[in-house]
Parts: sequence; C-alpha cells; structure tokens
Amino acid sequence: MAYLGEAIDTHLSAATGDDSGLFQELRAAFVESARRQVDLLERARCDANWDVTARRLKSLAATFHATELMALADQTLASAPGDPVILRRLNALLDDLEPSG
Repeated sequence: MAYLGEAIDTHLSAATGDDSGLFQELRAAFVESARRQVDLLERARCDANWDVTARRLKSLAATFHATELMALADQTLASAPGDPVILRRLNALLDDLEPSG
C-alpha cells in the first residue's frame, strides 16, 4: 500500500523541508498515533467508543492527507464494533507504513 506512505511522505516533506530528522520524527508520531487508535478500536465494546475512535482515526488521517486511511476510517464508522475484517485491514495498512528492516 505504497500510496498511503507516499501521500504521507509528500505531505511531511512539504512541511519539514530538508530536515530529515524532523521528517522521521513526525512520520513515526503519525504511525504511533494511528496504532493507538487501532488499539482502542480493538478494545471498543460499544458503538459509542467505536464511533469516537474511528472519527479520531479519520481526523488524524485527514491531517496527514492519508486518503486511503480516511476511506478505511469511513468503512470503520459503518461497521460494527470489533469487526475483525476492518481491524485486520487497518493493521495491514499501518504495517505497510513501518520502516522495513
């Protein structure tokens, strides 16, 4: 899912210029924050918690122009709490953003 990573990287490059340290720090912060929201989704046991967390994830994605994650957050909003298919897709998307090796 390179598209998501490319969108985030383009946005961060524009914001950080030539500061590669800041770029890496902001990218790691994005992934960490998104992982935190997915963890909360995995533990959500009611519609309200699921909805609030999915909206936070969508907002985070919008901040970084991560349209693929925004679309998946919309699908999350339309699904039931604990939906294993959505959770797997979210985790797979975030796994693709992790640095390799």
